[in-house]
Amino acid sequence: MLYSILKTAHILSIIVWLGGMTFSVFFLKPALAQLDPALRAKFMHDILGRFFKAVLWASLVAVGSGLWMMGRVAKAAVQSGAGWSMPTSWMVMAVLGTLMLLIFGHIRFVLYKRLGSAVAAGSTSAAGDALAAIRSWVAVNLAIGVVVVLVALLRL
Repeated sequence: MLYSILKTAHILSIIVWLGGMTFSVFFLKPALAQLDPALRAKFMHDILGRFFKAVLWASLVAVGSGLWMMGRVAKAAVQSGAGWSMPTSWMVMAVLGTLMLLIFGHIRFVLYKRLGSAVAAGSTSAAGDALAAIRSWVAVNLAIGVVVVLVALLRL
């Protein structure tokens, strides 16, 4: 029962993270393109601040539940006397998930901070540069996330 709850929490956290990135890249960015650049930068700073809090929690849930599930399966296999090695698909998901976390860390703690400084200083150009960098890295993270989902579903 606990395994099912943690797997559900794991999947829901991934849905929040990937869904938010999909919304941002494909729907929010194009809609905001018609706003004045200064207003767009402030608006995105506010939106991203809220989203990054959700992603931080979602990533903690994903990592915690993923590690627990891997540990639980390994422990059960060892306790039953069977040998155990991590399936390749789990290894790929763990490595790519870690890469996604590192990219998120860069986005949140470097690029978003840069955006905040630019918005506070009223520098539309610097804010635009920060937003462009954020969008690029979010697109990379979204692509990696899609690969993780494919690996999980196809058990590659």
